[in-house]
Amino acid sequence: MHQKIKVLFRHRSMEMGGVERVLLDLLENLPRDIFDITFFLTLNQGELRSSIPKDIKVITLQKGKEDMSKNKLLRTLQLIKRNLTLLFYRKNPKILYKKVIKENFDLEIAPTYAEFENILSSPLKSRKIAWFHTDVGYDPNRERVLDRINNLKKFDWVIFGSKQTRDIITDLFHIEYPESSVIYNSIKIDEVRKRSTEFPVSYEARPVFSSMGRLHSRKNYHTLMKIHKRLLDEGFSHSIAVIGGGGEMENLKNQAKELDVEKTFLLLDSQINPYPYIKNSDYFVLPSESESYPLTIGEVMGLNIPIISTNVGGIPEMIDHNFDGYLVNPDENSIYEGMKLFLTNPDLTQNIKNNTEKGVEKFDNQKIYDDVTAVFLSQYQLK
Repeated sequence: MHQKIKVLFRHRSMEMGGVERVLLDLLENLPRDIFDITFFLTLNQGELRSSIPKDIKVITLQKGKEDMSKNKLLRTLQLIKRNLTLLFYRKNPKILYKKVIKENFDLEIAPTYAEFENILSSPLKSRKIAWFHTDVGYDPNRERVLDRINNLKKFDWVIFGSKQTRDIITDLFHIEYPESSVIYNSIKIDEVRKRSTEFPVSYEARPVFSSMGRLHSRKNYHTLMKIHKRLLDEGFSHSIAVIGGGGEMENLKNQAKELDVEKTFLLLDSQINPYPYIKNSDYFVLPSESESYPLTIGEVMGLNIPIISTNVGGIPEMIDHNFDGYLVNPDENSIYEGMKLFLTNPDLTQNIKNNTEKGVEKFDNQKIYDDVTAVFLSQYQLK
């Protein structure tokens, strides 16, 4: 029997998010006869931690907030201790590997930029691979962008989540990555379809635009709410259901109250199974200012829901405009015009709905797993 390639993935925590779902999918589907996979989780935290495949070895550094004391004072002390421990190991990676990780690995993987420095500071003589999903064109913090893209140059290989993600770095900063490839994220359409029927969802005000994403300012939900109010004021009855949690929740709740749309702009928070909410909506809207290659687009297409999305990142690599979706610019007026078109042109939305059956054929998961396996094998052979 040949020796398996020892692979270490490192990630901070397992809150619901696109990167976490991509990571779980890879952990589940990379071939076990080739790879011996270990998953190092800095914090044993998040709704998806129980979804890590059972045959994957998991190493955790610190307990999650879910497992801490309910007593406010004790919890504060636990958080302080946790932060000090994390700081110590971040400054002393050799001790982390000796005392906690305790193994040697052939490949070390950073599935997101948050892990770049952790992987690059590893004392192991491993081949180091980075995943990059971020559209740097919309980040106003040039210093942060340069730090990330220069760190990318230090990896042995970089996997970009879309062609646009790599091209925009070349266009804006004239930096190229010859040691890289573009591999899309897999989209589990059959599983999404099955889960979308697990429970019924009914909405009071129809038609309904659903949306799903982490509540961050660049996801543009504050703008979507203004558009919603504008359409209502013009007599276009509808509601919007947003699935996702995050730092903007309180701001959005306050905005909904100020605009008096609390009953029609529904903030549904994170959901372990968001798909029945999408399946039972009439349309889907993605208002983001920046994206890479969002899984949600393919999942919604698999549910035959007409999509209106901003034309950013790798989304035009997923949607054929006016065929299996509708693309708009990431500004208030463009999104408004697109949504109004959906509300007033049933022929357009029906055609898009019909074409999604053809559209989902472009998502080939096995090719994705094969491409990742090929990258890992080629890097191992260079070790």
